Amino acid sequence: MLSIRHSLAARHARWFPRVNTAARFLSFKTFPTPNANAVKFVSPTTVSPAGNKTFEFSSTLQAVHSPLARKLFKLSGVKSLMIGSDFITVNKQDHVNWAHLRPEVVKVLDKFLTLQEEPVITKELLQETDSFAASEDDSEIVAMIKELIDTRIRPAIQDDGGDIEYKAFDEETGTVFLKLQGACKSCSSSEDTLKGGIESMLMHYIEEVREVVQILDPEEEIANKEFERLEFKLKSKAQKAPERPSQSPPTL
Repeated sequence: MLSIRHSLAARHARWFPRVNTAARFLSFKTFPTPNANAVKFVSPTTVSPAGNKTFEFSSTLQAVHSPLARKLFKLSGVKSLMIGSDFITVNKQDHVNWAHLRPEVVKVLDKFLTLQEEPVITKELLQETDSFAASEDDSEIVAMIKELIDTRIRPAIQDDGGDIEYKAFDEETGTVFLKLQGACKSCSSSEDTLKGGIESMLMHYIEEVREVVQILDPEEEIANKEFERLEFKLKSKAQKAPERPSQSPPTL
């Protein structure tokens, strides 16, 4: 009897290998952001080894250095995404419902991060310097701007599934040029974040700063110009429309 049990146990082990369920399924937490079209997916394990630095991808072409991003772009409705140290922010198309897209995103993330067959970010992209890293070419004012944004502003924005990229500072005009990323990029309150939050804090602590301007992607600039053109057209039509003559009440 004992030998039969051992034989059956051996067959069971061979036919039905033991699966480590703890390692197989990751528990992703999803968080809404100020942008209705963006959701933050937080992982229980490290996603990117780049620390505070994030990586944004607006198209499949830009995702050449991220196997994970390429897989996510294969899902219908994914517009752009951003990868952080322990989270991924996904921006969807307007017509797509999160009830359908959210479980598909989780499925891709779960499989990719569990199997770990490919890197999330390639070594080439990881070697790129963070825009807030100190540089020998930075003036004292630029160094102050970078440190203030990186330590006081950036963490709060990353909590909301977004990020900021430092672009430049014009010392003649006092203008700081930044690029909003992730959930903040196409959010309706991005202008409030830029002016009410970032600009006011920089101007308060650094007197040389007079203005903060957002740098847009070429696609975003085209979309904004088209929207402004449509808005102007509608206003012009409204102004040219003849007024209807008031009708006097019928007499008995």
